[in-house]
Order: sequence, then C-alpha cells, then structure tokens
Amino acid sequence: MANGSRQAAWEFFGTELKRRREDAGFTQVELGARVFVSGGYIGQFEQAIRKPQLDVAQRIDQLLQSGGFFERMWRKLIDDKRYADYFAEVVELERTATKIAEFAPTLVPGLLQTPSYASAVMLAGNPFVTDEYMEEKVTARRERARILEDATRPVYWVILHEQVLRIPVGGAGAMAEQLDHIAGMMRQRKVLVQVLPYSAGAYPLMGRMVQLMEFEDAPPTAYTEAVYSGNLLDDPALVKRVQGAYDLLRAAALSPEASLALIQSAAEDHRQCASTT
Repeated sequence: MANGSRQAAWEFFGTELKRRREDAGFTQVELGARVFVSGGYIGQFEQAIRKPQLDVAQRIDQLLQSGGFFERMWRKLIDDKRYADYFAEVVELERTATKIAEFAPTLVPGLLQTPSYASAVMLAGNPFVTDEYMEEKVTARRERARILEDATRPVYWVILHEQVLRIPVGGAGAMAEQLDHIAGMMRQRKVLVQVLPYSAGAYPLMGRMVQLMEFEDAPPTAYTEAVYSGNLLDDPALVKRVQGAYDLLRAAALSPEASLALIQSAAEDHRQCASTT
C-alpha cells in the first residue's frame, strides 16, 4: 500500500472512531480513560496523527461494540507479513518519524545493514529457509532503509558498541563491506554514528538495543527488543527514562570523528583478514 493510500486509510480510521465514539456518547477523555490512554491520544487517533497499538484498538472495539472493526483496520494497515508481528508497527512509525536514535550493542541496525550482512543475520537464526524467503526479507529491510534517501529523511543518530565492529557477521569480506557502507553514510551526512568503546566498561541499558523516535505532531516513543518479542513504549515517563539512559550512552561514546576513524580502521582489519584466508 502506498504511503498516500495508507494515510487516507488512517484518516478513515480516525473519522470512524470519532463517529462511533460520539454515537456512544463518550468524550475523548471518557473513551481514553476506559481504554487506558489519555483523551489527547484519542484525539490524535481521530486526526490520524498517531496510530494506536493493537491492544488499544481491541479495547476500543470492545467498548464501542464495533464488531472487531478497529482491530481489522489495524491489522490491514500495520500488519506487514514481511516483518515479525511485534515489529510491524515500528516500521510504520519509522516512516513518519522526524528523528530516530538507536543504540546497537551487538548488531548493525537494520536501517544500516547491507544485503550481505542482513542475509547472514537472518540465516544464522533460520538455517533451513529458502532463497526466496531470504530475498523477501532482505528486500523488505532495504525498503525500510529508503527513508534515509528521502529529501525529508529523519535525523538519524546511532550509537554502536565497539563489539558491533568486531564480530565478522557474514565473514571478514562482508563485514568490511558493511563498515565501509556505514562510513560512507557518515561522510554523506545521512547518519551520525558514535562508537561506545570497550574501554567505557559498564554502560546504561547493558546489552539492550533501543530505538527512540520523535514525530512532528505526536509524542515520542521508545522501542526495545528481547528474544522474539519487542516492546513499544509511549508512556511519557518511561520514554523520558530511556532518553536519559541514551544521553548517558552518548556522553560515554567517542566523538563522531573518532568513531569514523575507528570504523574505518575496523573495516581495514576485516579486509586484511579476508585477503589472508
């Protein structure tokens, strides 16, 4: 579904929500209280500024007795089978974010992955998949990354732990290519990357990836990932705590200039390793 068509569908979602809410005699505040979000969030849903999470859409259906209408709409608009169920909404939010900040403790973030790196990551967890499956997943990841090519691309800030540079995902040659790609994106000023060095020792969010997103007309969100599951956080207090932890990571990381030098050095190390094997 094209972005324009998707936005029009979300506007229809919001119009229907407003109509059915008013028919049921609820104010935005009253409906929000009953589905465990603020009245302001209900207003943003109705204006198609913000998209509800699945459990909120389900509670709205129950309260307004809409026969599963809002859940079905949600699944049609957000549930993209190319992505894990817990991640599909994050992909949708990335398309409208004005700023994305990520911390990656073990793997290069999906928005920066090369096809070879992405294939190696997927194959490691799915050793018996078909070539067609791999191609579909890698293509989906590359499509996500197109937001960094748009004229209206978000500000994209990434902190990589140094071990991300050292683990030869896909082999030494593929890893050199991956780090060259990141360095190229940095030189083109499409992403600001800092490296958290081994020497930093213990750090906030130890071993946990996190993604923070900001929007023009909606509150910020935070996404964290565990084993085959993810949590999309929009509670302001929780998001503020995650942002505070991210700020501490940023303070402990190398400068962008020193980070670029380390990334280029690591790429060369992998390249030399590849040439001797």
